Amino acid sequence: MNWKFSMKQVSAAAFGMALVAAPAMAQEVVKIGFSGPLSGGAALYGKNVLDGMQLAVSEINATGLEVGGKKYKFEIVALDDKYNPSETAINAQRLVQEHKTPAILVPHSGGSLALQVNNEQNKYLLLSYTSVPQITARGNKLTLRIPPEFTTYVPAFVKHAMTKYGKNLAFAHGDHDYAKAWTAAFKPAWEAAGGTVVIENPMSYNRAADFYSGVSRALAAKPDVMFVGGASEPTGLVVKQARELGFKGGFVIIDQAKMDEMAKVTGGYGPLEGSIGVLPLIEDKTPDAQAFVARFQKVYPGRVPSSEVSLNYTAVWLTAEAMKIAGTVTDAAAIRAQLDKAAKQLSAAHNPNSLDGVDDKGGTLADTRVAVIDGGKVKEVKLSTLK
Repeated sequence: MNWKFSMKQVSAAAFGMALVAAPAMAQEVVKIGFSGPLSGGAALYGKNVLDGMQLAVSEINATGLEVGGKKYKFEIVALDDKYNPSETAINAQRLVQEHKTPAILVPHSGGSLALQVNNEQNKYLLLSYTSVPQITARGNKLTLRIPPEFTTYVPAFVKHAMTKYGKNLAFAHGDHDYAKAWTAAFKPAWEAAGGTVVIENPMSYNRAADFYSGVSRALAAKPDVMFVGGASEPTGLVVKQARELGFKGGFVIIDQAKMDEMAKVTGGYGPLEGSIGVLPLIEDKTPDAQAFVARFQKVYPGRVPSSEVSLNYTAVWLTAEAMKIAGTVTDAAAIRAQLDKAAKQLSAAHNPNSLDGVDDKGGTLADTRVAVIDGGKVKEVKLSTLK
């Protein structure tokens, strides 16, 4: 064979290869950070958050992201912080220095508060998955609080439980910080509405596997309503054991616990009769929510997505949309400034929880739909209706 080529032929061949490679080379990568629990007791929670983010990334990359006339590809860089805020801070430093992440998602309040110490100085957007009001009350200008504040639930939960069952309330929640924050908001609201707290008996939801003694102590005070909540499985066990001990009243369930996951422990929704809590995504009958569940289950067969999945999915889409409007993938302040506009024009398919916007403090807004168990079935109710 004659392997001799002219310089013109070599140049033409090289030019042709460059044309073929051009589309791939033109697509730059934007890395979004994640620091959350991927090992230990909260690993499933962290995986749900991360899977929601990854589903959004796969859809964004399939659709194509163009910002300021350039094409970009999203990539998630995920680091395990074991639910430890000090580890979160270390991870954030790595993500910013090594991966130049313009945004970092953290699915717990402790880690979010740790990052707020210097995220403005380091110029990255904190995507905080926690409903604790302090996250936005601190005035951090580079924070998005992904779920609405839990305090938005309190008036409706008080009204429903007190009207249906009575004024005597027993606190039998978890003893962790998030449950304590809920209690601090719920107790004065209950008492202001004319209710009485008959006992405060927090229990170690994260360590105990049997709650009979604690539940018995709470029931001895003869409550009409029990305030419960922590992770879904132990919360379900508290409800189950309360019913086994003869409790006939209602339950107020903090938003950390998911009714569909609790029902696996209680043996269905029947033992949750009269309860009020957050609406399980699988029970949300709106077309966009159902379509999201179907898309998720196509990628993750046999799994039921929770609100951790859907809301963090939306957070990634929201960030991408804000980048498009701002015309930048690196300027965190410009991206933050466009989050409200981005939320308002976000496709319903990418917003299954129907977020309405982002306020000036960085918190999402919504007329949240909650769940009431009536006749052993989930009844969907808007918070505005209950208020």
